[in-house]
Amino acid sequence: MEIFKEIDSLKQRLQKLRSQSKTVGFVPTMGALHQGHMSLVEQANKDNDITVVSIFVNPTQFNNKEDLEKYPRDPDADFALLEKNSCDIVFAPSVEEMYPEPDTRVFSLGKVAEVMEGKYRPGHFNGVCQVVSKLLAIVEPDRAYFGQKDYQQIAVVKAMVRKYMPDFEGEIVSCPIKREADGLALSSRNVHLSPEQRQSALLISKTLFEAKKMSDKGASQKQIREFIKQNIATDANLCLEYVEIADSDTLLPIPGDKPKNAVICITVYDGKTRLIDNILL
Repeated sequence: MEIFKEIDSLKQRLQKLRSQSKTVGFVPTMGALHQGHMSLVEQANKDNDITVVSIFVNPTQFNNKEDLEKYPRDPDADFALLEKNSCDIVFAPSVEEMYPEPDTRVFSLGKVAEVMEGKYRPGHFNGVCQVVSKLLAIVEPDRAYFGQKDYQQIAVVKAMVRKYMPDFEGEIVSCPIKREADGLALSSRNVHLSPEQRQSALLISKTLFEAKKMSDKGASQKQIREFIKQNIATDANLCLEYVEIADSDTLLPIPGDKPKNAVICITVYDGKTRLIDNILL
């Protein structure tokens, strides 16, 4: 496994590999890697000759300085896990390497970036678009892999590529949420949970699984929303920030009473840790 910290040296290495007709899969991450990330690496390994993983905690997508500072970082453990899982190349740049000067670009993507996370974390998706557009331009992958736990992020990235990167020829690949055996969605933020909070967090996925059953049996959007709100409120450790039932492609509200081709997106504070999850209906 090769580790690069400079853009130019990485591009030179990838150019050489492409000259040998090697296909490149890319997994962008912010480190603190877990088996959810490894499922993306596994898929990239299956689909491509070379797998590149980036590790970069991107400051421009944090609208909360404290959240940025406490974001978990353990590069040595990340490198060891990636090597164990047959990653070929790691790109681990500094902030100065990625942003030699401030990135002032503003991405106008409409509603898909304004609802849910866009509403509660202003500026977040603009920062995501800044860094992902840079990374895609650097790596030029045949395929880039994103986990569906960040469901809205995938929709935003696809919209950004369509509108702002017309020359990008790679494919944006979304991969299923990876969960613990008990249902908890894998997340780098889970390390912040106490044992009691970890137990409370299980209610999030359990509630979503039950909501899907309700939808399958014909429950209305209103009934599903009320069930989710009331169920999450039964645990004192949990505080619901939002729950939205939206079109699975556009993330816009669904007309009519019954959710079809929909996704439920939920954000819950477990103590001070902000957890997100979703389920397709």
